[in-house]
Amino acid sequence: MKKIFADIKKHLLTAISYMLPLVVASGLLIAIGNLMGGEVVTDLSQMTVPSAFTSLGVLGMGLLPSFIAGYIAYSIADRPGIAPGFLMGQIASFLGAGFLGGMIGGFVAGYIAKAIRDHLKVPKWAEALMPMMIIPTLTAIIGGLLMYFVLGGPITAMTNGLNNFITGLDQSQKSLYGFIIGFIGCIDYGGAISKVPNLICDGLLLEGIIEPEAIKVLAAMVPPLGVTLAWVISKVVKKRIFTNQEVENIKVAFPMGLCMISEGVIPIAMNDLLRTVCATSIGCGVCGAISFTLGVGSNVPSGGVFVIPAMTKPLAAVIALAVGSIVTALILVLIKKPLTEEQAEGIQEEVEEEVEEEVDLSGISFE
Repeated sequence: MKKIFADIKKHLLTAISYMLPLVVASGLLIAIGNLMGGEVVTDLSQMTVPSAFTSLGVLGMGLLPSFIAGYIAYSIADRPGIAPGFLMGQIASFLGAGFLGGMIGGFVAGYIAKAIRDHLKVPKWAEALMPMMIIPTLTAIIGGLLMYFVLGGPITAMTNGLNNFITGLDQSQKSLYGFIIGFIGCIDYGGAISKVPNLICDGLLLEGIIEPEAIKVLAAMVPPLGVTLAWVISKVVKKRIFTNQEVENIKVAFPMGLCMISEGVIPIAMNDLLRTVCATSIGCGVCGAISFTLGVGSNVPSGGVFVIPAMTKPLAAVIALAVGSIVTALILVLIKKPLTEEQAEGIQEEVEEEVEEEVDLSGISFE
């Protein structure tokens, strides 16, 4: 069972790595177009440069179910899985099953293609046709029928249910769920746990629900910014809580954090894991709660502080980020133990006793 989950995770992460450039480029195009006053148009005679950016970005976002499905199938079955995987993504878009439908369709196509490749025996003359004709065609037929007549309805219902749940939240519920998304989304600084809520946020973005995506972007910056602020506050109150090596790591983590890279905090957190994770997760949760409550949305899934101007409410986004970082910093300063000068410098007091043994040289002869 553990191996099955590991394989699923590997295939999903492979697909996400291929999909991210499309998500980022499409999101930025939408943001740039919207900032310039563009809108989605379908009549070329009404097209302007800003509208071209917005329309192109929306078209790119529409490819996400096909991208995630195609590259999941590719990860499972190699090249024979790409074409049927993309087709399963197109079916998901047609049915309104969205990102979730694309994911499931990708696994369906991938494992069908792999089974055909491993178990279908053909004459020697037809072996060359397997990867480019036989496997893709049979996979598309079987997978397509499954998606249209078996899986499509339940997946679409699940997608609509999730969308209706998110859009139907009141202010107090938004605070709670914003806190949960932020808390879990940063608990292991970009690791396997964080990827689960972040993937859900990406899926909701595809459905036009952009508030969770803003939480993902903002909360990812809280740990490095909060730790940096904690170092500054500790110097002001003269309570030394970081070693010299950790201070050097903070100087690296801060610019990484501005770019939405949380991993720079890991070397700092590992020295005092429980306190650091507690402080950063609570700060991320507070950031998420404020962001969701104030209605901050982001069409761009990555980019850190550089995409805040493109968010629906940039000032509210800055407030959420600032408060979350301050909460993290204050908790760290309060709960971390003060260090002595020796501990800060990494000096370990060790007492070493050197024992000299007497050596008997009487038995040595030079004859």
